Amino acid sequence: MKYFDNSATTPLAPEVKESIQHYMDWTYGNPSSPYHEGRMAKKALQAARSTIADLIGAKNADEENPGEVFFTSSGTESDNLAILGSLAARRDNRKHCITSSIEHPAVLNTFRYLETQGYHVDYLPVDRQGNINPDDLAKALDNETALVSIMMANNEVGTVQPIQLMADMAHQYGSLFHTDAVQALGKLTLNTAELGIDLMSLSAHKIYGPKGIGALYVKENTPLINIMHGGHQENGIRPGTENMLGIVGFAKACELLQGTIEMEARQKERLALRLSQGLQESIPDIELNGNPHSKIPGHVHVTFRFVEGEALLMALNLKEIACSSGSACSTGSNLPSHVLLAMGFDYLDAQSSIRFTVGRYNTADEIDELLRDIPVIVQRLRAMSPLARHRSRER
Repeated sequence: MKYFDNSATTPLAPEVKESIQHYMDWTYGNPSSPYHEGRMAKKALQAARSTIADLIGAKNADEENPGEVFFTSSGTESDNLAILGSLAARRDNRKHCITSSIEHPAVLNTFRYLETQGYHVDYLPVDRQGNINPDDLAKALDNETALVSIMMANNEVGTVQPIQLMADMAHQYGSLFHTDAVQALGKLTLNTAELGIDLMSLSAHKIYGPKGIGALYVKENTPLINIMHGGHQENGIRPGTENMLGIVGFAKACELLQGTIEMEARQKERLALRLSQGLQESIPDIELNGNPHSKIPGHVHVTFRFVEGEALLMALNLKEIACSSGSACSTGSNLPSHVLLAMGFDYLDAQSSIRFTVGRYNTADEIDELLRDIPVIVQRLRAMSPLARHRSRER
């Protein structure tokens, strides 16, 4: 299988697998237990927390300070905890929130729930490249705004937003700022102090770590309360016995990124450029989407006009090529991508768009194999398309 869906998930890095196996052989203790096995697990937990904190420029835990990194089960849980937990912790009765129209369902659906609970939510528009205009944020902000949540990098078209600028704007009104950085981690260099954010969601399985483990960065002194009830774990913010196998794997995946993010980004961009140029040279009537000047590396999102996207995906799968038509969390829906519709795409073009995301283990030979197969597939599918035949007659 030639795998080009690394924004959906990434394969487990061999080093990560080894670290998990080593931990399984080393201890099975509960980090909340006081005896030797528990203390060993606690030591591994705190070491993992420090590794992740170091990668994103967050504060580490010590005897008096729990630090700024808290473990969850996923990026989705981190988004929910950030949004619901920070709003519940406020004591000023603010009921206004701001997000964007292209957020991940974990954010959008949480805000839609809040609208049923008496909150007013503004959904900022985007342009054809997926950019949010900071002027629109400025117009939406007021003294009743409790929280602004804007994703750092879009999971479908890859566009990166000016998070530092927007966080500064939100803070001028006393609003908290959360960013979903699940797609940005490992692809962009993140420094929480420079970004000026209050809350940031992360996930391991986008950076060659295990599934089922995420983290939430919480800036020191940011108001946040738990949204689940149970024990004292994670300083009371996230109860439940810690997923130590996931946590150890997450930390190892972050350790592998130390000092390598920029080099890996250049490698991905070279392959993505090879792919995008090859597609443009070999297939007519296509459009490359997203902001080419502000985009996560390795991301190639393409509209193949007059081709039904799902048919193209199935044909590519028969050639052992894996890619996607959008967010994995939206798979199963017959509706076109909400991201593309928000960007101004019509229904047909939105349904004709495919996402290729290059990862750490992809090669130039794989790109070339894809470029040999896909023009033939697109030509065959267009030959069966009434829209393509109509366009041909117009010409």
